[in-house]
Amino acid sequence: MNQPAQQQPVPGVEKKLDPPADHGESSYRGSGRLQDKVAIITGGDSGIGRAVALAYAREGADVLVSYLSEDEDARETQRLVEEAGRRCELVPGDLADPAHCRAIVQKTIDTFGRIDVLVNNAAYQMSYTSLDEIPDDKWDYTFQVNVSAMFHLCKAAVPHMKPGASIINTSSINSDKPKETLLPYATTKGAIANFSAGLAQLLADKGIRVNSVAPGPIWTPLIPSTMPPDEVASFGEQVPLKRPGQPAECAPIYVLLASDEASYMSGGRYAVTGGAPIL
Repeated sequence: MNQPAQQQPVPGVEKKLDPPADHGESSYRGSGRLQDKVAIITGGDSGIGRAVALAYAREGADVLVSYLSEDEDARETQRLVEEAGRRCELVPGDLADPAHCRAIVQKTIDTFGRIDVLVNNAAYQMSYTSLDEIPDDKWDYTFQVNVSAMFHLCKAAVPHMKPGASIINTSSINSDKPKETLLPYATTKGAIANFSAGLAQLLADKGIRVNSVAPGPIWTPLIPSTMPPDEVASFGEQVPLKRPGQPAECAPIYVLLASDEASYMSGGRYAVTGGAPIL
């Protein structure tokens, strides 16, 4: 895959990606592995979140999609879920607000009556070339969206989750190999991996499993909206497979970790990195 140098305003939209991303629209085939489960997916409007929502729906799950403000992208995710014969509720808003995190959980209960899977996938990132270039408020905001929101969502959701439920948090290869120009983002991704491993132990007696997924370079709107154009053009060349991954290539591990087949899988971190090892 070769992508031209390009840039978008934050947070980016799918229709401006060149080439378009693959979310599994024409390839993912479900087999009932999540039949009648209910999932919350943050950042489900685009990228990995959309691919996961599509896969979950084709596996038989209803989904609530949380997103910031990208209404057009969110409606396309909703269309794909409903095309698969499942229900999709859209909830816009900023996860930096703890009250909004709690409202997402309450909306899920009010709409679907249960929560079986929580996918904490939404993230904020921005590139910086020096430490003093990082604004204090952006450092704080990155932690609010990437780490604190995960805490507030988990805290609100767990009382509604039964044994067999699953929490899946999106970490990153940056949790293991931090990119210097993504210092705030990379730091939060390390925190997510640590939080997930600790929470898995804390919730074991409730029968709730917790894992994290560590994607490598994945082709999503986040890339051209938060990286310089020259880095976008070479994005993905650094991993052994020499290309960025597609969101559709991430979705299967999220399906597995949400399914009853993964009943003994908890406390893990799973790489989708194009061959780049993580510890």
